[in-house]
Amino acid sequence: MNRDKHILSAFDRDLESIQAEVIRMGGMVEAAIEEAARALETRDEELAEEVRRRDRAIDQLEVQVNESAARLIALRAPTATDLRLVLSVIKIAAALERVGDYAKNIAKRTNQLSQMPVIPGTGLALRRMASTVEGMLRDALDSYVQRDAALAADVRARDLEVDQMYNALFREFLTHMMEDPRNITACMHLHFIAKNVERMGDHATSIAEQVLYVVTGELPDDPRPKGNSVLFVDPAPGG
Repeated sequence: MNRDKHILSAFDRDLESIQAEVIRMGGMVEAAIEEAARALETRDEELAEEVRRRDRAIDQLEVQVNESAARLIALRAPTATDLRLVLSVIKIAAALERVGDYAKNIAKRTNQLSQMPVIPGTGLALRRMASTVEGMLRDALDSYVQRDAALAADVRARDLEVDQMYNALFREFLTHMMEDPRNITACMHLHFIAKNVERMGDHATSIAEQVLYVVTGELPDDPRPKGNSVLFVDPAPGG
């Protein structure tokens, strides 16, 4: 009995350490979203470059989480419920890394956009959309820490709002391009940025779904609430 308690406490201690790494990673990703959006709106190339530079630390943390989780599985041989917890942190870390890649991509396009004409209103609209996604991500991580299924479900429902914001922006970009062909290149860059932010929302939703899996033992079986997204090439992260 005492030996079992010792093993259990060792597992809990190791898992808490990994979860702390994930939460730290989440804080870095939240900052990357906010700073990338601010750099875009203000055309701050130095801030955009800082976002790109810090992405390496996010990538390194994901590697660290994966290594720690693999070591925990090997050493502690967790049972089904505990294994579910370990696998969830791996998937959450992967989602956070992808969001960090999208923030880095926004920063890359910010440097290009700084040399192009300003498209009125779009910087603020994209920053508002990014702020919505940042809030989703923060709540998804909070729901994980608190094992709050209701908050996770709320995050999942809010993905619809992000889709609607993306669709509205897409129509706005089309209008600017039709009104003046000189806006085409800038609007194409802005569209890819909007799509990056929309994909960030998808990954925040994936984290919320992992929380529901941890709490209930099952992934949601109903389709995610989605807007009628326009068809366009989805930019790959990390490019």
